[in-house]
Amino acid sequence: MRPAAVVRDASRPLLQRVMVGLLGVSLFGSVVSPAAQAQVNLPALGDTASEDFNIGTERHLGDAIMRDIRRDPDYLDDPILLEYLQSLWQPLLAAARLRGDLGEELSQRFAYQPFLVRDRSVNAFALPGGYMGVHLGLMAITQTRDELASVMAHEMTHINQRHIARGFANSKRQSLISAAAMIIGVLAATRSGGGDAANAMIAGGQAVGIQGQLNFSRDMEREADRIGSQMMSSAGFEPAGMASMFERLQQSSRLNDNGGYPYLRSHPLTTERIGEARARLGTAGLTSTPPLVSSPSTALEHSAALARARVLMDTRVDSLRRWQGLDGEGRAAVNATLSERFADAYSSALASSLLRDWARADASMKKALDVAHGGSTAVASIADVAAAGALPQRDLRAERSVTLLRVESLLQRGEPVQAQAALAPLMRTVGPLAPDASTTSRPVMLLNARIALVPGRSQDDSPPLRSSADQLQTWVASYPDDAEAWSMLGRVSAQLGWALRSLRAEAESRYASGDLPGAIDRLKAGQRLARSGSSAVDFVESSVIDSRLRTIGAQRRQLLTEQLGYQ
Repeated sequence: MRPAAVVRDASRPLLQRVMVGLLGVSLFGSVVSPAAQAQVNLPALGDTASEDFNIGTERHLGDAIMRDIRRDPDYLDDPILLEYLQSLWQPLLAAARLRGDLGEELSQRFAYQPFLVRDRSVNAFALPGGYMGVHLGLMAITQTRDELASVMAHEMTHINQRHIARGFANSKRQSLISAAAMIIGVLAATRSGGGDAANAMIAGGQAVGIQGQLNFSRDMEREADRIGSQMMSSAGFEPAGMASMFERLQQSSRLNDNGGYPYLRSHPLTTERIGEARARLGTAGLTSTPPLVSSPSTALEHSAALARARVLMDTRVDSLRRWQGLDGEGRAAVNATLSERFADAYSSALASSLLRDWARADASMKKALDVAHGGSTAVASIADVAAAGALPQRDLRAERSVTLLRVESLLQRGEPVQAQAALAPLMRTVGPLAPDASTTSRPVMLLNARIALVPGRSQDDSPPLRSSADQLQTWVASYPDDAEAWSMLGRVSAQLGWALRSLRAEAESRYASGDLPGAIDRLKAGQRLARSGSSAVDFVESSVIDSRLRTIGAQRRQLLTEQLGYQ
């Protein structure tokens, strides 16, 4: 297997290309040639991890896969959706640490980064090195934050328990069985001339190997379910979300199984497995303990996320018009829950903005805000009132979701002054509305930079630009893999006349996106500029460029050597 070439077949969906590269070794080891096995050189593993396929090797493999994924058109960096994912991911990660499910070495060396895939299929998957992909199609069918958190907890357990490394180990053991059967089959064919008997022996040996893989995979799935459910409780989520998610997936596949539910196939949903999830709920009540951490997300905020996901997963005009149509009655108002009405209004507003139908977008955003304010209580369903025990309350996080959508819409219209006014309260937000009290909100920061860059909005050396540059510089110092933040910093620096900083930021953006040749090109351009003497030289930035060029150049040479070695 060539890690850096796992996802280069552009004719396949992104997830299929990734998983074909991984499963070609891990699930169907019997079809890998002995020569390929010698090149990969995976060791036999015990019940834990391999000495050769260690944590560093796994992270290296994951980084190689992610370099290709980030260059794929299906890879989606939507700051608003990613921030919501992080609001669920981070409490799960903190709970895993406190529970002891996540060791110090894994915590420090694995990336633990969720990312989005623009795909309508219902799927999520873990990759080596701590990466987790979530399809928009999966987000779009989850009705509660607990359902989505259950999938994330399951996949995080695969990472924490190093199931991928264990799968590679089991693959090699099963490959030996298959290889032995194939050798016996070939010998039988040469001695007797009976090709049918040889083929039967080969097929039988492969079947034994594949069955062993399936048994091993099912054990890992059960472990991920069990530990993931416990992790959810510790993170303040309802464990019932896992059982309801299983049932939702199973029911959806029965009603419309057109091949769009790969999560069902890689994670077999049996009656036994759903029963086990329900059984865990019964015992959880007897041993329940207070959550170790909690997520600030709310029910309506989740509705905004699923609405955004279902619109962005298919932005063709016909699809956008279908979502835009939800600004009408759509559902009977007395029968729709608050979450459904909020999601419909948000979907319509986003679709209308993408269609540049501003009046309709504003009307839908107003409907969404009415629900978030708790002002439309007269049409709240009986189910809503019964569940809440009272009339709905104002949901500040849901309001924030609509505000971010409004700022995006105003920028699309070319109205930066109004966008700045709408964003200003969020720039000052701290406490429960801030995703992390110690950091800036990523979508707010990027929207603020876009406003500062609007032509005619500010002069070259304006305070808004300088403030945005400082904010972005602080962010990338903590999150150097954020390609979009680096790109925005490059644009802001260029506007301020900081040519050398701009080139370096462009290089870092390309590096974070997996484009090493592009990063090297930009760094060399920075070297030439620094040596030209055409402007005042920033000696600190020049030194950083020289150092990064040596580092990335060496990494590029190493990758080329590895790729040639895997040929």
